[in-house]
Amino acid sequence: MKQRAKELKQQQGAAEALQSVLDKIAALDEPDKTNAERIHAIVTEAAPSLSPKLFYGSPGYADAQGNIILFYQERAKFKARYGNLAFFGPAQLDDGTMWPTGFAITEISPSDEKVIAALVRKATGHL
Repeated sequence: MKQRAKELKQQQGAAEALQSVLDKIAALDEPDKTNAERIHAIVTEAAPSLSPKLFYGSPGYADAQGNIILFYQERAKFKARYGNLAFFGPAQLDDGTMWPTGFAITEISPSDEKVIAALVRKATGHL
């Protein structure tokens, strides 16, 4: 019974975290809103094991241990001319001794979607 109660609590927490991310995305100004919606769809499809959760108020995606793997930092937050898709330490993007972990985004083209999906799969080890 304790295990089932724990599972239910985790499910409730995951549902609330997802809703928080969806609410945040819906509240963004353009083009951040469209970019965040597309990133959310890409991450959900490419790495369904990641859980949406807010990271410093921005849409983020965490592994099973709750570690943020990536997040989208909206441009309006820092009055920048582009949004930022950033990956963190647990992301398995290693390529030699130096590799990019952040990507400036003004808008997402169909070819960009493929690149983002590949990065997300690589980051989570789902090549």
